[in-house]
This record gives sequence, C-alpha cells and structure tokens, in this order.
Amino acid sequence: MTRPPTAAQRRVIDAADPVTGRLRGTESQLTALVKRGLAFRHPRPPHDHFLTPEGHRVRQGITQAPEPGGTDEASASTGVFTARVGGEEGPAHDGPTRRREVHSAWQGLLELRRMTNPRGDVDRPCGWERAHLVRAAALALEAAGHAPAGREGPGYRVRETPQPEAVAVHEPSGEALRACAATLEGAGWQVSEHREPRTGNRYLLASPRRA
Repeated sequence: MTRPPTAAQRRVIDAADPVTGRLRGTESQLTALVKRGLAFRHPRPPHDHFLTPEGHRVRQGITQAPEPGGTDEASASTGVFTARVGGEEGPAHDGPTRRREVHSAWQGLLELRRMTNPRGDVDRPCGWERAHLVRAAALALEAAGHAPAGREGPGYRVRETPQPEAVAVHEPSGEALRACAATLEGAGWQVSEHREPRTGNRYLLASPRRA
C-alpha cells in the first residue's frame, strides 16, 4: 500500500498555487514528490514544478474521511489517487468520496493541460498523459461516468499495447464500447475500432491527439 505524503511533503502540497498547482520547496522535496507521481517538472525554463492530477487530488481530498459503511477504497486512506483501469482486485466502490476524487483529478488534469500545452490548449492530452497512457485514458473514462470492470464481468478495461503511444480499451458491450470511443475522442484522443484475430471481439485503440 502506498504511504501517504510526509508532513513536510504535505506542507509543500498544501502551499501549492490553488489554480495552477505551482509548487515551492527544496529541490529534495520537489524531487521526492515527482518520484511519487504527485508533481512534475515543467520541461521548459524556468522548469518550475507543478502538481499532477494525483497531487491535486491529494491537496483537495486527503483530509476527507472515508464514507460510512466502507464505501471508500485504499486511495482515500493512502492519499494517492489512482484511476481505475478495470480488473482491479475487490469491489469497484462508487461512493460520493470516490466521485469527488475523480472529479478533482480530472480538473487537475485539465489545469495541467492548460499550463503545459502550447497556447494553453485543454482539448488535447499533455505530456503527462503521454507518459502515463493507461492511467490517463482510464481517468478520462471514469470521469465521464463509465464503469470499470471488476475481476470478472462487464465494464471497461484499459491496457498497454506494443504500439507506441496507444492503449487498448476493451468492453464486452458494443454500445458501451462505442460510448467509450466517444468519450475518449471528446477528451482529445484518436480512436479506432478493431477486432481481435483469435476471438473476433471488438476493442479500441486510442492515442493522444497531437494537434
């Protein structure tokens, strides 16, 4: 289980700019946040550090108490948000806290696009998404209300592929698969539908749109 941020790291996260997510701290603190996936270093000078979607979620939601009845999952107790890619162990809870986490992470991702894409474009994926393809595609789907698959049964599953900058999205329902395609296209991904050679099952190939 992922450890929550240290007290010093939490102070840096709490002090981040509430709009841009820009961070101030020592080099070692910022480097530690980058290693934990809570921050990233901007590739252009002056190379400032900003919160990732997970970092925004931690800043806004780590102090929230679990929902009554155990409807929260491990991310609430660890303070690190993880988008559901489908097929995770245990039940896929969908309580109010989880919905707030997903919404916060998606808003953080849009802000990340605005800060790092040329001209501040928010309608296409940014560098962080290209480096975390599966998590980025899964966040777009979960934020739009699609249901991830459990260990068995229906729901989307996002998986890596041998192709560069492409993920596969599986969904047993043809209608739900087409809905996933529409969501990803609206989130700035290029999507095409294919059939698996052995089974004939349909799936999506999705890649971040560059322009």
